Amino acid sequence: MDLASRINLHFEDNARAKAAAAEVLCFPLAEATDAMVHCLLGNGKILSCGIGGSAALAQYFTSLLQGQFERERPELAAIDLTASMPAISAMANAHGWEQVFAKQVRALGHPGDVLLLISPRGDSVCALAAIEAAHERDLRVIALVGADGGQAAAMLRPGDVTICVPHERTSRIQEVHLLAIHCLCDGIDCLLMGDET
Repeated sequence: MDLASRINLHFEDNARAKAAAAEVLCFPLAEATDAMVHCLLGNGKILSCGIGGSAALAQYFTSLLQGQFERERPELAAIDLTASMPAISAMANAHGWEQVFAKQVRALGHPGDVLLLISPRGDSVCALAAIEAAHERDLRVIALVGADGGQAAAMLRPGDVTICVPHERTSRIQEVHLLAIHCLCDGIDCLLMGDET
């Protein structure tokens, strides 16, 4: 196969993955958006975390809330738990890698806040510990996962939201996660400021 054909297959697979995801993610994304807006209007904040590429998505999501998505609006309260390498490395050294997000959730989270957890497989030990910590602090958890949702989806309680991309390939899951983040940001803006269209 030539390289151009291989690249074309990526585009085709991406389109199929997004079409399949649209059928199952619209309602969970709407529920998650409502939860985030309710949190923000109640003077709460949104904490986000993820590992690897998901950490980059968590940082991106936080930057869109603190800054703007596609139109000007007041800054929104959001904290990226992946941002401080000194804090993460110190906690990992003292308490183990699995606690790097959980300890921050316990330190920063308050009842009414929301934790957005991003994990393609939903099985990262630090993600699972973050869910436990969020529940201890009475945070609502929104899990942006893929495949079967992993252990993360199984740990969620009533009131939490699972946004599970129906695909097995990590790259496709992450591509849909990016679209989901854009949907969340657009929905938040729409609910806070009205439909611009």
